[in-house]
Amino acid sequence: MKILLIDDDINLNKVVSYQLNKRGYEVTSTYNGEEGLQLFQNEPFDIVITDIQMPGFSGIDLLKQVRKLSREVIVIIITAYGSVDNAIDTCRIGADDYLTKPFSQEQLTFVIEKAKKLRKLQRENVRLRDEVEDKYSITNMVAHGAKMKELARMTLQVAASDATVLIQGESGTGKELIAKAIHFNSPRKDKPMITINCPSIPDNLLESELFGHVKGAFTGALKDRKGKFEMADGGTIFLDEIGDLKDELQAKLLRVLQENEIEKVGETKIIKVDVRVVAATNKNLPQLIEQGTFRQDLYYRLSVIPIIIPPLRERKEDVPFLTDLFIQRYSKEQKIEIEPQVIVALQEYDWPGNIRELENLIERLLVLSASGKITLHDLPSSLLQKVSSLHSFSSLPGESKTLKDVESTAISKALQEANGNQSEAARLLDIPRHVLLYRMEKLGLKKRR
Repeated sequence: MKILLIDDDINLNKVVSYQLNKRGYEVTSTYNGEEGLQLFQNEPFDIVITDIQMPGFSGIDLLKQVRKLSREVIVIIITAYGSVDNAIDTCRIGADDYLTKPFSQEQLTFVIEKAKKLRKLQRENVRLRDEVEDKYSITNMVAHGAKMKELARMTLQVAASDATVLIQGESGTGKELIAKAIHFNSPRKDKPMITINCPSIPDNLLESELFGHVKGAFTGALKDRKGKFEMADGGTIFLDEIGDLKDELQAKLLRVLQENEIEKVGETKIIKVDVRVVAATNKNLPQLIEQGTFRQDLYYRLSVIPIIIPPLRERKEDVPFLTDLFIQRYSKEQKIEIEPQVIVALQEYDWPGNIRELENLIERLLVLSASGKITLHDLPSSLLQKVSSLHSFSSLPGESKTLKDVESTAISKALQEANGNQSEAARLLDIPRHVLLYRMEKLGLKKRR
């Protein structure tokens, strides 16, 4: 690692340089802050060690300028006037640690190693956060039909606001993924996203989970505890299966949405919170309102922006792409071949369990496939029995094919059966015509035709 050392004490400068060189560091040293800043601007360094008290351009001045240029470099301050106040001040403006003169070689090494570990953890956190943001990027959403394209556009638009969102859809359609996409594409993405599944928590504990409690509020409350809303302050709280929330808690949630404030169980003190609420349900809330089990005023507060996710049976054009996605996720770099008939059967099936059912099926097929090839015979009989009818072009030879080959063959066969009529071919494939034209262009079928 490359170290820039800046200290106007010539003897100390030489001794520290010698010690660091012995330990394998590449050290560049100078005796004034202005020259140190120029060196830093001209070449990359991993660590900057600087004295605070230097004539002219001080170590504090240097620290401020270095931090403007880089958040990654480790900065360690040396001072002969060490105190807690100095330590707090330098760390507040960006120093990773500090040393007071005189210090031993062991102290210097310890501080450097500690700062390196801290920086490594910070970089790992940034990497993981970037991975999460990429995972829930709108561009990664499988959306080839008109309904899903509109959903992706709306999700991105909604993410930029602070409006409360109600996501509705059948089980397995990906409601939590949409909620995470909203959070990680919003200005709140660097703050927490807290998820709570309403039916999974006992009724007598749900209020405490949401709003927290104080010591002695109930039997077993041995200490004060923050609730999910307080933990999510500045970020997003995702209330999954909101339709199962009991009436008493519905009233308290309504107050949070109206006033942005909570009360812990056993306490009357009001706590202000800045939380965006995203809720989801697979139930028909207007129907629950008619039955008297869900508050109408809460429904209106939650559904400021309603998002409805279509079931997989209404977006069958996405099935081949979702299949490809899950094969890549679970194949562990093993090359998987898939017969054309399989894709046709998957598109014919109605998927009562939606995307979750498709994902589970693909994972199971890959685990049980010893040959690295998925055929129609590998599909469960329960699925095949519910496939109303396989089109005649599904009876293609079962030679080994990639998903791209499968798609190309199925489209070509459909065009052949439709005598080149693209609208009819799209109907046979059960996809919109514009999706067929897009896939034909991607696969080069227009040119060949």
